[in-house]
Amino acid sequence: MSNTKAWFPTLVYHAPLLREGLRGFNADLLREAGQIRDYDEAGRRWSEKSYPGGYTSYGSLDRLHQFSSGFDGLRRAVDRHVRAYARKLEWDLRGGRLAMSDCWLNIMPRGCAHSFHLHPHAVISGTYYLRVPRGAPGLKFEDPRLSRMMAAPMRQAGSPGQAHIVYPARAGDVILFESWLRHEVPPNPVEQERVSVSFNYHWV
Repeated sequence: MSNTKAWFPTLVYHAPLLREGLRGFNADLLREAGQIRDYDEAGRRWSEKSYPGGYTSYGSLDRLHQFSSGFDGLRRAVDRHVRAYARKLEWDLRGGRLAMSDCWLNIMPRGCAHSFHLHPHAVISGTYYLRVPRGAPGLKFEDPRLSRMMAAPMRQAGSPGQAHIVYPARAGDVILFESWLRHEVPPNPVEQERVSVSFNYHWV
């Protein structure tokens, strides 16, 4: 029997959104994403100040699942993964449920980045990838204990205890994490746009 046990785990969920039909599903949402960007003048203005070089509907249309039947279809597909993730987290929802509260579009051309942040007031957050060109950045997570490690030595590369981990972005995949976990998207080094949908879930 081991004298050492692992406590306070941080679980990140990563899976294909659908078993089949992903290409057509993404093509429809990509077409709608372009229409939303063209339509969303307020969002383009907000992005100029808060999302330099790119476009996000976070400051204007942040409930796309209530605005569009296509994005509500995405919500229904993500719901199944959120329920599976909650089971892995061993949450006791006490008769409540997890419901998508926010859903917004992110379009990142060359040089666009999203620095380290978290999602206050939500319990699960995540990203679904619509288009990821070769060489585009993944999603980088930070060990939540990092600021408390003081003079601890560096962890070995590849260790579960390393300070940062990057999940590669791939079109058709969904990534879920607890909303308190800090994460970032490094600058996109390629010309083609990286397109994703981010969302939050609340316990209701």
